[in-house]
Amino acid sequence: MILWVNNMKITVLTENISNSNKFGAEHGLSLYVETTKHNILFDMGQSAVFAQNALSAGIDLSCVDFAVLSHGHYDHGGGMKHFLQLNHTAPVYVSKNAFGDYFNASFKYIGLDKELSKSSRLISVDGEKTIAEGITLFSCNEKPRPNDKGSFGLSELIGDKYIPDKFLHEQYLLIEENGKKILISGCSHKGILDIVSWFKPDILVGGFHYSKIEDNKELEDAAKILNSYNTTYYTCHCTGIRQYELMKKFISKLNYISCGDIINIK
Repeated sequence: MILWVNNMKITVLTENISNSNKFGAEHGLSLYVETTKHNILFDMGQSAVFAQNALSAGIDLSCVDFAVLSHGHYDHGGGMKHFLQLNHTAPVYVSKNAFGDYFNASFKYIGLDKELSKSSRLISVDGEKTIAEGITLFSCNEKPRPNDKGSFGLSELIGDKYIPDKFLHEQYLLIEENGKKILISGCSHKGILDIVSWFKPDILVGGFHYSKIEDNKELEDAAKILNSYNTTYYTCHCTGIRQYELMKKFISKLNYISCGDIINIK
């Protein structure tokens, strides 16, 4: 499937599902972003699947100018070691909190390989970071979250105590080209409603983190709020297929992207 938007080409390298036997799938996310001046890798899935799919798509990851890790979970950064081996020059921008001790609701470790934190290729980001003209990373950790849904059982180990994860390790990539604001989010753990209200992007690409929400009324209400913005949404991964299908009824510009899909520029 090819989806057309303005000023940027995004290829889905890793996502939960694939609509073609040409591309593998896994629980995770990786996007290859081509702006008018830069090649960007946003997240690296949980394994080397993203790289295998890049080959299938004719993408040379050695040409990536820089990579961005959205947050410190294995399904977004598990392929980082493989990327560092494929590409010998590109810096990887990670949150200063990316290598914390993060766990799921069953207290299984879901963080990153801590050995990777020693790599000289990693650039630690604290808050806001301009990478290039029109390309900026934001953590928004200081922003209020009136629509916060909590941690859904995800936690961080601080000392000997598990506390609900506040997702201070999550960051968002904003690309501004030709008058358009394109926001890329990994899982939107801080809350998709608040994230959209902060940035009011023309285009948002990423997960909504709604796959654990079963209440139809809650999903409908959220969808109506998202629809009130003049934003085109390309969602995936942690949104949930059932949740997407329900919200699609109330969001006029909502699309689902899978492995191998392209949001193309022309």
